Amino acid sequence: MNLKVRSQEPDAHGVVLDITPENAGWRYVGFRVIQLEASAAYEGFEARREACVVILSGTVDIAVGGVQFDNLGNRANVFAGPPTSVYVPAGLSYRIRAQSAAEIAICTAPGSGKGPPRVIAPGDVRLETRGQAANTRHVRNILDDEAEAESLLVVEVITPGGHWSSYPPHKHDRDAYPEETFLEETYYHRLSPPQGFAFQRVYTDDRSIDEAVAVEDGDVVKVPRGYHPVGAPYGYDLYYLNVMAGPRRHWVFVNDPDHDWIVRSPPQTNQPSGQ
Repeated sequence: MNLKVRSQEPDAHGVVLDITPENAGWRYVGFRVIQLEASAAYEGFEARREACVVILSGTVDIAVGGVQFDNLGNRANVFAGPPTSVYVPAGLSYRIRAQSAAEIAICTAPGSGKGPPRVIAPGDVRLETRGQAANTRHVRNILDDEAEAESLLVVEVITPGGHWSSYPPHKHDRDAYPEETFLEETYYHRLSPPQGFAFQRVYTDDRSIDEAVAVEDGDVVKVPRGYHPVGAPYGYDLYYLNVMAGPRRHWVFVNDPDHDWIVRSPPQTNQPSGQ
């Protein structure tokens, strides 16, 4: 099973990555990354899918239906603070015009068109730090399960070099709410400095999936099911953008029971905590 997708050179529309339910072999998550030069534009339409447009870097204007949002985004790169994003209800066309060179992620999932388009400003992004010691990571909740949306869950995570993330290994692949929810997921990885690498393992209890993936700057890892921890080597900070979606818009995970002791009885000298 090929879980890694590499970024390519931009096509005529600026697309460098395009993961759809059809080419991923699943039902819910779509993920696209586009790169635009200054003054270039990208036009999109998601017939029965809501979208969250995350400005990874640069400044853009975005029109959604008849609503215009100008001068969005001020990050030099994905490590420079929380992003500006735009929520696009299903069934509305949108147009992104770059004021400067820009990179944009388009996260999609099934929707029926509820709610208005809106800007999710950096100040709207709920920040939290999870874990302790070498399990510490910094989370930017763009669309968590308390935010207004139909299917999408979108989050950025910064994992310092030498640290682990999505750890202890956890999964969310059973539709068994409130004990667990089924959510497909993509991880879009970026590294600082960009010549670095990181590792992600995806595995199930029965090992029908058991892949250790070496990721480089711009790679995506698809997680159809199973546990999916990530490790960032010393010297290279790791960013990833998560997109999740499933039949129920709640994130309820279960730790791998072999490793759950880490949060239940952490050693005194190294105390990583939960998700």
